[in-house]
Amino acid sequence: MTEGTSLTGLRERLVAEVLQTSGIGDERIAAALRDVPRHLFLPHLPPEDAYLDDAIVTKRDAGGQPISSSSQPAIMAIMLDQLTLAAGQRVLEIGAGTGYNAALMRHIVGPSGTVVSVDIDADVADRAREHLASAGYPDVTVVAADGAEGYPPGAPYDRVIATVGVSDLAPAWLHQAAPGARIVVPLDVRGSQLAVAFGRSGSGGHWVSRSIAPCGFMRMRGSLAGPERTVVLQPGLSVMLPDGLTLADGHEVDGAALAAFMAEPPAGFGTGVRASSVQVFWGLGLWLATRDRRSCSLTEERPAGTSPGLLARAPLADTGLAATAGIVDSGGIAVLTADEIAPAAGPRQLALEAAGFGPHGAELGAALAAHVQAWDAAGQPGAARLQVDAYPRSSADEPDPSTAGHALLIERAATRFAVHHT
Repeated sequence: MTEGTSLTGLRERLVAEVLQTSGIGDERIAAALRDVPRHLFLPHLPPEDAYLDDAIVTKRDAGGQPISSSSQPAIMAIMLDQLTLAAGQRVLEIGAGTGYNAALMRHIVGPSGTVVSVDIDADVADRAREHLASAGYPDVTVVAADGAEGYPPGAPYDRVIATVGVSDLAPAWLHQAAPGARIVVPLDVRGSQLAVAFGRSGSGGHWVSRSIAPCGFMRMRGSLAGPERTVVLQPGLSVMLPDGLTLADGHEVDGAALAAFMAEPPAGFGTGVRASSVQVFWGLGLWLATRDRRSCSLTEERPAGTSPGLLARAPLADTGLAATAGIVDSGGIAVLTADEIAPAAGPRQLALEAAGFGPHGAELGAALAAHVQAWDAAGQPGAARLQVDAYPRSSADEPDPSTAGHALLIERAATRFAVHHT
């Protein structure tokens, strides 16, 4: 540590940053962040790095892709706030990570409460157990197993939380949930990830969202892995398809063809819409995900010292990465592009356009521009105006006819989700 700093000072700085970023006001969560020593859950890092409000990758697979991490504390705080923890509750966590989140929850539920954390990776579970013991929380139960099965010996649970992105609600979680339970999961909504707090509906047959917040987590492995697939178009450039490799028009994606399309000059379409990059990704991105089955997202890595690539005008671009959203079919792809404008005051604004590539580029570009304009006409809605209803296959409940007509229905093995803007 640098001169003039201390662990207490580092924790206080982290708490201040988390409260400002998350906007939460729960003193119990703030107290847990002050008291739980995050550096003991990240022993490979100096304390100065452990107490930054950053997500930290802790394990990668053979291909170098991250598969376990310590989540950003601000996102953790938001989800703990959604969970509405109270002393004495029994909590089931899916995804152990470093064990830090389990320790925060154990701090809040107190000695009369119980926390069980399940992780599919035995190595991750072992390390989490060691970290918890070293930090003074040896009574947290850490289980190496597929989280889709929950942990029946500890049921029923008052609260269930997943700290990995999920595309379905496992029947075991619902069966092991107490009557008044709340379930908080990072739900994949066709490529966009939302922290959704579910509570039982009045009839008890299905679950309804009580709060929603944008988030980003590594996706769940095992029996509940989602359908999304990433296709590399060329080194550093990839497209994420939320419904798998079969496109909305029924054809299999051809990455080489898409790369060839994008190498040609695009058809450009203005929209007349201005928005911030945050509004684009957590508002317009969700609008596309829920309104068009052709939606996709693209990312391009930019190694230091290289010139801007195909996504040089992406709405989100920095020195290392560019990202945008779009729509795609077997005959082309259209992506959002943006030019920065200097506002008189307030956050940085972008002038949004659409660029269409390939034989279908003009059609797709026009459709994407129309989506942007429709989103703007609706008031640029974001996650706060979304409603997500979850209908387990085991329930007789069906989506409300008054909303089914304009809701996105997401069919999963165990659950039918109805997603719509309010």
